[in-house]
Amino acid sequence: MAKTTVTRSSCRGCHGVCQVLVHQDETGKIVRITGDKDSPTSKGYICPKGALAADTLYHPDRITRPMLREKGRGEKAWRAIEWDEALDLMEMHFKRIIEEHGPEYIAIAQGTGRPYTEFTPRFCNALGSPNHVSPAHNCYVPRNICAGITMGWFPQPDIYGRSGVMPRCVMVFGSNIMESGGEGGYCGKMVSSALKGAEKTIIIDPRRIRACEGSDFHLALRPGSECALMLGMLNAVIVNEAYDKDFVENYCSGFEELRAHIQQFSTKWAQEVTGVPAEMIEQAALTFARTGPSTLIWGNGIDESVCAFQTARAVFLLLALCGSIDVPGGMVRWVPPSNLRAKSLMVDPTIQGGQFLSPEQKKKCISPFPLCPGAHPPSFWQACVDGKPYKPKAIWLIGTNPILTHTRGDIVRSALRDHMEFTVTSDFFMTPTAAVSDLVLPTAHWLEQDDIVYYHKIWCVLSRRKLAQIGETRDDRAVMLDMAHRLGMDEAFPWKDWDEYLKWILEPSGMTFDEFTEKEILFGDMRYRKYEEEGFHTPSGKFELFSNVMAQMGLDPMPVYTEPPLSPVSTPELLDEYPFILMTGCKLKPFFHTEGRNVPGLRKLHPNPMVDMNPEDAEALGLKEGQAVEVTTPHGKQRFLLHPDKRLQKGVVHAEHAWWFPEQEEPEFGCFKSNANMLIGNDNFDPISGAQPLKCGLCAVHPLSQSEENAT
Repeated sequence: MAKTTVTRSSCRGCHGVCQVLVHQDETGKIVRITGDKDSPTSKGYICPKGALAADTLYHPDRITRPMLREKGRGEKAWRAIEWDEALDLMEMHFKRIIEEHGPEYIAIAQGTGRPYTEFTPRFCNALGSPNHVSPAHNCYVPRNICAGITMGWFPQPDIYGRSGVMPRCVMVFGSNIMESGGEGGYCGKMVSSALKGAEKTIIIDPRRIRACEGSDFHLALRPGSECALMLGMLNAVIVNEAYDKDFVENYCSGFEELRAHIQQFSTKWAQEVTGVPAEMIEQAALTFARTGPSTLIWGNGIDESVCAFQTARAVFLLLALCGSIDVPGGMVRWVPPSNLRAKSLMVDPTIQGGQFLSPEQKKKCISPFPLCPGAHPPSFWQACVDGKPYKPKAIWLIGTNPILTHTRGDIVRSALRDHMEFTVTSDFFMTPTAAVSDLVLPTAHWLEQDDIVYYHKIWCVLSRRKLAQIGETRDDRAVMLDMAHRLGMDEAFPWKDWDEYLKWILEPSGMTFDEFTEKEILFGDMRYRKYEEEGFHTPSGKFELFSNVMAQMGLDPMPVYTEPPLSPVSTPELLDEYPFILMTGCKLKPFFHTEGRNVPGLRKLHPNPMVDMNPEDAEALGLKEGQAVEVTTPHGKQRFLLHPDKRLQKGVVHAEHAWWFPEQEEPEFGCFKSNANMLIGNDNFDPISGAQPLKCGLCAVHPLSQSEENAT
């Protein structure tokens, strides 16, 4: 029998960071990846993205050398070049643009939180550019900023049992990681285990997701009304005096202001807005308050509306009133291992390098929103086209495919193809975004990285060992280090190379990287109720129910509700033409946003772009399962196959996002056929964070004619 080597590692197919076992044959080829049953972070769980990671690693279409465009952008004419030539080109163009225009004319763009996130904002700031472009305005980071001004740190669910206490009540709000795999550093299996072990469970979702089975409450709210529901729950807790009086009196500020403010938001009012019965809202709120310790699993479902920031504020206030802050089994501030230097932005915000960007340069950020994390993507792409307030000249896109993942991909494509002077993309494959770039860099897969895994997960730090090398792929962070030195950014990047950086992280422990990988996992010495000694990192030193920071900025210091701009309430005159509420962006287990469509084993699990609709609605329209349909909104039209789904409320439609077709012709790869983000306009935003209403628009669904279907 051939000898097999098994190495413990940590997957990065999504945000879950599950521990896995990587099996290699005698030649070193990775032949299998399985879940690690002994892992405290995932207990043997593995999703298709992790199990088939080697299919991406060894994919015949992977970019394995730097590729330089030889003809016009999008003409499918590429020449492989050496790394030195690629870096020389980047250095030349970046230095020229800085000299001629200024560093703000160069942007750094990234996708969702991946390992490169520890360097991308730092590189941008050290360069002198405020234009770090990411999907953060619609994902996770506004919650993090909101937590910072409310309590000084970001609370996370204590569901791993490290204290010996598990949550007695679990609320799941706008998240379905139990089915999609994981996100935010949490494995879906561990969330499912917490739900099974809890005495009470509350699910807040327009859909009847699997977690609703056996739950005590399913609050099936109208999409876009999340903040109203939270305000109603806050009202119920305060009116019934179900709040934690000790925590409120001794560790919170602004309770009397909140008590007066919340009177207008009764559960009856919340029922009228959300469609959830007032009695259910009250019972769920009191259950969450009185059953404790209570914890929360939340996701993008609350990030994507015009009052996303205030929704997050309302959630934090509910957690505080219910005594769930930094208690065993509640929402906690994780303590990382003490013998490592911080590598996570959530432990030490200075990792982002904001200290290297002058106040003058910060003011040049292309964002009209006061608490938007970095450049506001729709505003940035529009500026690239029309030059208002100025026209960026170059961009380095790392692990992102914004033609698919940002709204108005046609504007994004025009910005990259027709307006930029120099565009670089780092990715695994030739994507619609890479195809209109000037230079494409081959990025390393997580199986090709040595790493100290320390970003979303904080209570423990995992090891990742490089187990393969395909062609000349390189870790994005190693490339950023090289470019930083070429551009004179040594103060922000004092490490010679990636190995030296890892050595620096481990230096306080006295361990070498090899010794660290032998341990495979390090734990922090967790302590709870740290606020009793340390207070909260806010202007008042307390948990701020009334936000002093927001008041000083001229923003509403307590949460208020804003109706979605396109809704049955805001625009009833559109209902005849657009009778359904449109949601987008619910995650699919085989894929991570645009990744995975070209991996046969993953595509087989979900081969086509689908639009979900309640079966009764489909029957009323004469539509059948698998039928080709066109979804139309005031902003555009896209094509999908119909999927009757009884989990959806009547009147609500969900169109899958991030679809492209790698099997079709470059440069578009069919990216504008079933692109749900083309159904959303760039007209309405959260006035605080710039979030967009991606889950609460209006649409119609029409059957395609036979000729249209054949053309599709």
